[in-house]
Amino acid sequence: MQDPPRLEALLKALPPEPGCYLMRDGEDRILYIGKSKKLRSRVRSYFREAQPPSPRIALMVRQVVEIEFIVTDSEAEALALESNLIKNHQPHFNVLLKDDKKYPYLCITWSEAYPRIFITRHRRFRSPLDRFYGPYVDVGLLRRTLAVVKRVFPLRQRPQPLYRDRTCLNFDIGRCPGVCQQKITPEDYKTIIQKVAMIFQGRNDELLDLLQQQMLRYAERLDFEAAARLRDQFKGLELLTADQKVTLPDADVSRDVIALAADERVAAVQIFQVRAGKLVGRLGYTADAEAAEPGAILQRVLEEHYSQVDPVEIPPEVLIQHPLPEQELLAAWLRERRGRKVTLLHPQRQQKADLIELVVRNASYELARAQRTAEQQHLALEDLAQLLDLEQPPRRIEGFDISHIQGSDAVASQVVFVDGLPAKQHYRKYKIQSSSIGSGHSDDFMAMAEIMRRRFRRWSQAKAAGADLRQLRRRPASSLQTDGLTDWPDLVMIDGGKGQLSAVLEALRELDLADELVVCGLAKQREEIFLPGASEPLDSEADQLGVVLLRRLRDEAHRFAVSFHRQQRGERMKRSRLSDIPGLGPKRVKDLLAHFRSIDAIQLASAEQLAATPGVGPALAQQIHGFFHPEPDPEPDQSESVTT
Repeated sequence: MQDPPRLEALLKALPPEPGCYLMRDGEDRILYIGKSKKLRSRVRSYFREAQPPSPRIALMVRQVVEIEFIVTDSEAEALALESNLIKNHQPHFNVLLKDDKKYPYLCITWSEAYPRIFITRHRRFRSPLDRFYGPYVDVGLLRRTLAVVKRVFPLRQRPQPLYRDRTCLNFDIGRCPGVCQQKITPEDYKTIIQKVAMIFQGRNDELLDLLQQQMLRYAERLDFEAAARLRDQFKGLELLTADQKVTLPDADVSRDVIALAADERVAAVQIFQVRAGKLVGRLGYTADAEAAEPGAILQRVLEEHYSQVDPVEIPPEVLIQHPLPEQELLAAWLRERRGRKVTLLHPQRQQKADLIELVVRNASYELARAQRTAEQQHLALEDLAQLLDLEQPPRRIEGFDISHIQGSDAVASQVVFVDGLPAKQHYRKYKIQSSSIGSGHSDDFMAMAEIMRRRFRRWSQAKAAGADLRQLRRRPASSLQTDGLTDWPDLVMIDGGKGQLSAVLEALRELDLADELVVCGLAKQREEIFLPGASEPLDSEADQLGVVLLRRLRDEAHRFAVSFHRQQRGERMKRSRLSDIPGLGPKRVKDLLAHFRSIDAIQLASAEQLAATPGVGPALAQQIHGFFHPEPDPEPDQSESVTT
């Protein structure tokens, strides 16, 4: 795109018609997907020097190599096509909303024969058949609601069966229909799940009417046991809805109400779901306030939200705080999805305006909470910078810790805080590879030095090749960079005192990075901070904000290392008994554990059941069975005389 004649030729090739455009980089990856009423004028606006774009768009434009387009017959078709393309490709620069990094969803896995219901914060990279509901602002209420639902309806209670060949107590008390032993058909179980889904779609009144009709039919057939079950479900749902709903005026209309509160950087968006005059759900998003105007942010949130829900969840009326840039187009798209009319209203007075004000007030509280958190983190970073004599507050801080039991299953963790908050997508874990560290022999200094060499090897190689590290550090972080040089930390914290810090510095000198990195150690006992070359710890207070931030980082690194160590130790212990069986290699061990779930189940299995495992034949099955069930030694013949 730095070639003006080629750029002009590409722009002239775009037609002045409605459609979608796809911007690609030099490696043919999609950077951005957009829609427009006139493709040519919309795409040309990205390259106008008179109107400088935002930093995010400027970074994208610099990487554009090719522009593709798809022409549609109408704006409504372009909107629907853009939604589908973004959902399928997830382009890097289309990520405007930050909802799934903060708020949880409820997922129903319709792609499975026996669907599961669980709470998750990651809605992407699953089957297209799975459905997500949310994001929910109040995770406590969501957990309580799900717990009540599992008491009211017979649902699978465990992600994995407790026993291999029989049901558990949940089946005996009527909490589970026996999914693990297939006591219920997939069709009948999905019928139950459909009723549960109606609760999270806000269709509680429809579900109550349905249960009441079924209960009366069972009573007419004199099937009082089935009628009693439906009666209990009916009462449970009444308690659930009474606990979570707030009655609002105009009880005959279902609607969504959307509004936002914003500062210079962040916009907190709230959606209130009102069904039959009752507030049944409050969803939350956060968006980049610098990227668009309030109306454009609300439109993007509505597009994102309604593209993820079932058409039956779209209400007939949506109240909006600000007029939308493409309000008529969005209404037509929603009408097409729902199959019936959808009205977008920007109320100015009376009850509907009061509803908007209620949502704005809630959004303001959420924004204030986010601002308080940001301010507290900023003060902690400022205090840490002053404590360590840094030029500016550290934005990216990395913490490292080692975990093992007397050298066995030694592992290390790397956790990352960005702007004072955990950035779990950047966490890393390491298995210690040094042959000198093993069961019965531990060396934390050697292990920490090994991790430093592995962590900063690429940066050392780049410096040796003549790269300017200062320029690389100033380069904007982007997932589109493939050289791995986008993760330079402003501060490295080691869990330990002077000994660990000396080992780390020696490793960094080998990499020629000792003068480039800022490193400190945090000792456990007295929460003392050590710097390289200093014989005494820094003069600090245990409760000052900078030290508290380092302690949070240290505790998170310790938690992450211990959990990984336990995982490695558990896998080793699971495989240790099976590895003693002659002729049973690692692949067969993995197949057996995948089939039977546990060593206890393998031990209880018969030779025929073992032989049914993929890759295990009759001969090996007999050998495995014989290992766990050895034949007793034959008793000596009492008739024979024994001479001494």
